[in-house]
Amino acid sequence: MKKLVANTPLDHMTRTINKPPALLGTIIPPGDKSISHRAAIFNAIANGTATITNYSAGKDCASTVTVLRALGAHIKRVDNPNARNSTLTIEGNGPDGLTEPEDVLDAGNSGTTMRMIAGLVAGQSFMSVITGDDSLRNRPMGRIVAPLKIMGSEIHARGQSTRAPLVFTGGDLQGIKYEMPVPSGQLKSCLSLAGLRAKGPSTIIQPARSRDHTERMLIAMGADLSIDELTFTIRPGILNATDVDVPGDISSAAFWLVAAVCHPNAEIHLPGVGVNPTRIGALTILKKMGADISLYNHRESAGEPIADIVARSSSLQGTEIGGDIVPLLLDEIPVLAVAAAMATGTTQITNAAELRVKESDRIEATANWLTKAGVECEESDDGLAIHGMGSISGGAFDSRGDHRIAMALGTVGLVAEGPVLINDSEVAAISYPTFWSDLSQIIDGNAS
Repeated sequence: MKKLVANTPLDHMTRTINKPPALLGTIIPPGDKSISHRAAIFNAIANGTATITNYSAGKDCASTVTVLRALGAHIKRVDNPNARNSTLTIEGNGPDGLTEPEDVLDAGNSGTTMRMIAGLVAGQSFMSVITGDDSLRNRPMGRIVAPLKIMGSEIHARGQSTRAPLVFTGGDLQGIKYEMPVPSGQLKSCLSLAGLRAKGPSTIIQPARSRDHTERMLIAMGADLSIDELTFTIRPGILNATDVDVPGDISSAAFWLVAAVCHPNAEIHLPGVGVNPTRIGALTILKKMGADISLYNHRESAGEPIADIVARSSSLQGTEIGGDIVPLLLDEIPVLAVAAAMATGTTQITNAAELRVKESDRIEATANWLTKAGVECEESDDGLAIHGMGSISGGAFDSRGDHRIAMALGTVGLVAEGPVLINDSEVAAISYPTFWSDLSQIIDGNAS
């Protein structure tokens, strides 16, 4: 049986994976994307110089650096030779140090870049335009445009102010009290950045808990921020440059966790992973399904909790995924679908309509590959019912140009009963450039 990850001679973007007899080794996940974005953006407008280590090498985080440089930020980037991470040195421009860009700002495929930079430029005195690739230009931006306009930002956008490109022409920002329509770390971060420049406090009310990297980092950098359960208030002020050692990305680690618990002969170690309580929803669900996952060597870096994780072969049972936990694992649902298919019984996923407006319609894309792989499932407006039988068939699948679908299919290949062919597999580099080399190493049992 072939164990290698191979490109076919006919299509260099198609990759074939076969289930190996064992999955053993240690994988170091890439730096956390969410923390990387925030560390770069917040330090770019801080006073002083900061060093960011283990900065994500993915294309999304590279887009943030490119956009910040176009706005006049002084960033020196040194890439790790193995393409796993980078080190940034940022000389903060202070709150008023950004400059008008000479060209359109390109966020690439990164919704985080577009939404956070929108908050950054909303109250600037200059004009700026931010756009992205085909996928990003068709993702919803009305949720950030509406509150920024209420704050006083002058913004123009396509689709009745709901689609990029976004055009900013200044504005005198005022603090607001705003109830978020959806729990979104990106929206919360956008409004926090705008709030730093507004006159008066801005109070943001969340409908449910979402990732709190922004609050943690802003507090570490000296922001005047108060939190009361789902409500937080930010006041205008100056940030102090702060060094950040970015922990490993739990969303990237999730692919290896699922692979290990679904494979009959597996033990995978993942050192230095961020275990922020607002990001470990996938861990919670996998343990609820019966997964053998342990956390040890707990520590902290810049207010972010970190642990080493080990996952082993497990017998999984179907479960329910819905309600307030969904915002804490939304990015992991495509790979949790693999665990659901390999479990015994039905896994019901609800309250996940946000998946339809990601890089692809992830509900439809997941239902499509499940059906092709012989797994019974039903698609609903906001989720899926997956009837697990403990096995997945092989086949040929399309990533839909979506990095998380591509990597979820890579995980399928590690546990499926036949070869798995993935078209446009290289899109995984958007968030995890070394995913396929790490997969190849774990197949060979020598990942390190």
